[in-house]
Amino acid sequence: MLALNVWKRNAMVWRKHFKASIIGNLGEPFLFLIAMGYGLGKTMPVVANMSYLEFIAPGLAASAVMFSAALETTYGSYTRLATQKTYEAILMTPVSVYDLALGEMFWGATKGLISGLIMIALFPLFGIQPSLWTFFIPFLLFLEGMIFAACGVIMTAIAQSYEFFNYFMTLFINPLFLFSGILFPMDSLHPALKVVFMVLPLSHAVQLYRGLTYGRTGDWWLHLLVLASYAVFLVLIASRLLKRRLIK
Repeated sequence: MLALNVWKRNAMVWRKHFKASIIGNLGEPFLFLIAMGYGLGKTMPVVANMSYLEFIAPGLAASAVMFSAALETTYGSYTRLATQKTYEAILMTPVSVYDLALGEMFWGATKGLISGLIMIALFPLFGIQPSLWTFFIPFLLFLEGMIFAACGVIMTAIAQSYEFFNYFMTLFINPLFLFSGILFPMDSLHPALKVVFMVLPLSHAVQLYRGLTYGRTGDWWLHLLVLASYAVFLVLIASRLLKRRLIK
């Protein structure tokens, strides 16, 4: 599968500066875990039958995946597309546009997976004892990563400059972080606003991770179905838009 060659190429480049990359992607979720969990959490009552730290931790792992995958396939992919002209060089080989698009999304999802795994690995240091169901979460982290990597590739395919990504981050990614049930229960939202964010993927990832982390599986299959549907749909759209951008 030639998409894996694209993935390997990006992985080899990333190895040269992986420390700075990981710190950059994990910085915000990790600081939120400390500030909100230990700081604000000390003054918060029990939320959904758990401490505030326990409540926000799985959601912050979901946000780490989102930020890492989205940033890689926006700023990173656009650099390879427009600045370094890496895509032009790759397409001179037997790699097709669809292989290129899929490889980029695989790599974005991989970076999301790495960030999510590091966050989950830190849970015991904060006194959080995950259930055995947590072992299923890595597969879901990659699935979520594919969703937001595809979103990033879509933005890259239509972007004309780096400034364009401000719209994506400010109007889509940041609202998802704030209103998808990471920092407070979604029942606190206005009913209309709750419906909007329940339709979007991050809220399903947050609820799925939170349930598996503490052994409350509930409607896991529904959340998984929504995430899988989003992944398939967005990957197809991203591949077609990138082909339109590259082949004129």
